[in-house]
Amino acid sequence: MKKIFSVLMVAVALLMAAPAQAQLIKFGVKGGLNMSKLDMEGYKSDNTTGFFIGPMAEFTLPIIGLGVDGALMYSQRGKGEYKEQGVEIPVNLKYTIGLGSMAGIYIAAGPDFFFNFKDIDVANFEAKKTQVAVNLGAGVKLLKKLQIGITYQIPMGDSFEWKDVTDTALNYGAKTKTWQVSAAYIF
Repeated sequence: MKKIFSVLMVAVALLMAAPAQAQLIKFGVKGGLNMSKLDMEGYKSDNTTGFFIGPMAEFTLPIIGLGVDGALMYSQRGKGEYKEQGVEIPVNLKYTIGLGSMAGIYIAAGPDFFFNFKDIDVANFEAKKTQVAVNLGAGVKLLKKLQIGITYQIPMGDSFEWKDVTDTALNYGAKTKTWQVSAAYIF
């Protein structure tokens, strides 16, 4: 009985020590470029460039490569009178395939929440204060500290709404479709 108890205690101690060694939660900073296009019935804008930057956190299960990452970023997209500025919160499920101890590739998907703080100065246009999108992305991890990726945000609703004050049947929605190129440094 003592041997079984001793083996069980050693196994529990090893299981408790493994997560401390693996450092399951990592923090870092993420930033990059937003390349956005406004898509509305009868009108498509040119690609516009903005940026995003902010802190991030990543939780990864070491052996299977599955994890979650999230960030709280200041984000800017669009240009001129259609420029949006606000806080963006992406939360992605991420699967990483290791290519040795110093590199890996990943795919990621999840929701993206955007809270717009800027009012739009265009007649009959109203910017949505909250927007939800779905992220689809991929990238590489280098030297255990650097991540470079590309993400496409599929909008789940309108970013802007245009209302014709003379005819309620002529109301249009506009979606901001965005590609993001990012770099993250994990501490």
